[in-house]
This record gives sequence, structure tokens and C-alpha cells, in this order.
Amino acid sequence: MHSTGVASVLPALVNARHGSADSRASASGDLVRMAPSRQMLVAAMVTRARSAIALLSIALPSLAGAQQVPDSAFLPPVPRPAFAAERGPALCLDEAHRNFHTLDNRFLAFGNLARRDGFRVSPSRAPFSREALGSCHVLVISNAEGGDGRWDTYPSPTPSAFTTQEIAAVRAWVEQGNALLLIADHMPLAGAAAQLAAALGVSFTDGFAVKRFASEAGRDSAFATPTLFRDTDGTLAAHPIVRGRDSTERVTQVRSFTGQAFRATAKDVAPVMVLPPDFVSLEPRYAWQFSPTTPARPVGGWLQGATRRLGRGRVAFFGEAAMFSAQLGGPRRNPMGMNAPMAEQNPQFVLNVLHWLTRVIDP
Repeated sequence: MHSTGVASVLPALVNARHGSADSRASASGDLVRMAPSRQMLVAAMVTRARSAIALLSIALPSLAGAQQVPDSAFLPPVPRPAFAAERGPALCLDEAHRNFHTLDNRFLAFGNLARRDGFRVSPSRAPFSREALGSCHVLVISNAEGGDGRWDTYPSPTPSAFTTQEIAAVRAWVEQGNALLLIADHMPLAGAAAQLAAALGVSFTDGFAVKRFASEAGRDSAFATPTLFRDTDGTLAAHPIVRGRDSTERVTQVRSFTGQAFRATAKDVAPVMVLPPDFVSLEPRYAWQFSPTTPARPVGGWLQGATRRLGRGRVAFFGEAAMFSAQLGGPRRNPMGMNAPMAEQNPQFVLNVLHWLTRVIDP
């Protein structure tokens, strides 16, 4: 049987789940009157559609973004702030490039965590230039977008979210002694940040990093499986970010939520998060439009987190953004990010990233 696209099964599934009692009874009667082989075929299609719906509700912001809300109650402990309140470095979160993550929404928890560590946090709403970046010491770019359309209708390749002038301004600003945290999630967000990443020494991949699978059902399962990075298996590298200031800040496990795989192009890029050997990068023509023939490139050993010293400054690269947030997703408000199960050490990891960027650790 050829692959049934998600778009073609959504209407029927929605009607079956949310229609009237009469419509559901009618659908049930139609199924009973079918031949057994046809019943099996329809049942399989419905199962796949339900699996796709579940996947979309937690992982497709372009359709379910409105259901991803900040977890405003999430306040992890910060027992030893790096700076006195409001006396730390100025941290600017980019909000000038159609960013999916902003301080008043999905990156609320990130901003709160940085503030409680002493950073002076504010949005950056102007295109990047020497003047616009002049008041920032740390620039955080999370999931900049290359256009206003739905992610599954973006042109391929994904257009850059940044102009060549902005890219040059950011690189020069970093080299002068400042710090950049560049976060770009799965397709098309990796593509939107790819030109900026390339100018800084890494190659982002416009795809989806998941555990290798052998069927469509396996693909859905791969998306739903937590990606864990651990020091015991080498996927969490021996890096000052992992060690922290002392043993109380050491991180042994980090969880991410799909994201992309990337590679270093500069020789002095230091790994932080290394994808397991059985991972692949799914690379459809358009985001979330998968089929049995969607290219799946092996990416075991590729990166999802890394750092680089650039001139007198520092850059941290990450291929997944939810791990830096605390959100509630879907109708059931499932935790996603630092507040999720198996992500209990993510808040300390986030602080350690900021501490490395500002030379609190590894000066």
C-alpha cells in the first residue's frame, strides 16, 4: 500500500473523533459492511492517522503552536547565582526575526532562570548591527524563522532568517569579546539559521534527528522517544559545561526533543552533545511531509551541542530549542522542556551554558 499523507487523513479522523453521535454511528456501520480485508485496511489507516495526530500535537508548532504555552509555574532552584540580582551581564534574546521563542511566551522560563542567576535580560527587536548589539554582552538567538508561512509550506531550500550584513555584524561583535548562544531546531528552523551558523564554523542540517526506524509506525515511535545524552556513554562530552563550577553543578544527563544534527567545519569546535550511533537525519522536501522514500541520512556521532572560541568571544551552538524552555503542550498540557520527565538536570545545564559563555567557568 502506498503511503497515506497526514493531510489526507486529518479530516476523516477529526470527524470520527469530534463528530456527532449519528456521524460516528454511521461511520461504524459503514465499516461493518465492508469486506474483512477492507476493514483491516481502514483500521490500519486509522491507527496510523491517530499516531500522526499524536505526533503532530506535540511536535509540530506550525499547526499546534497555539497549544504550546509557557509553564509559568516552573521555577527550578538556583542555589548559587553567578551574579548579584540585576548586576550580571546584559543578555539579549533575539525577537527581530519572527522567532518562535520569545521572552513573554515559550522562552519565559529561560528568561526567568537567567534573571534569577543575575543576568539582565531583555528582548532584542532590531535587525543586527554594531549599534543594535552594542548594549548586549550575551546574544541568544532561538528558532529564528525565514518567512511568515506555515513550516510545511516553506520553499526548499529554506531561506535565511538573516541578511548577509546581519551575519557579518554578529560575527564581528562576537570576535570583539561578546558571546552568542545560537539555537536552531529541526527543519525549517535549522535551514533558516544555516548561513549564520556557517559563518561561525558549523554546518546545520535542515532535517529531523531521530533514532533509526524500519517502518512508518517505527518513525512515529522514534519521534516520541526521548533523546537522552549521558556522560556514561559519551553522548554528553567531557566539557566544562558538563562539569560546571564544581561537583554540585556537574550534569550527567540532558534530554532534548528531536531537533537537528549538525557538524563542525572549524577545527576548534568542541563537542558538548553527540548524537548516538543509531540516529538518522530525516530530510523531507517540506517540513513534516514524510513518506517511505524520505531520505534518512546516518548522523551517529554528529552534534546537537557544541562550542567555539571565536576571536576574543565565545559561541555555543545547539540543534534543539525546547530543552532550554519549559512549556505545556497539547490539550493535556504535557510538560515539554526543562519541566519534562528525564530533563531534571536541564536547568543546571542551561545555567552552565550561560556560565561558559560569560567565563564564569573555563575563563
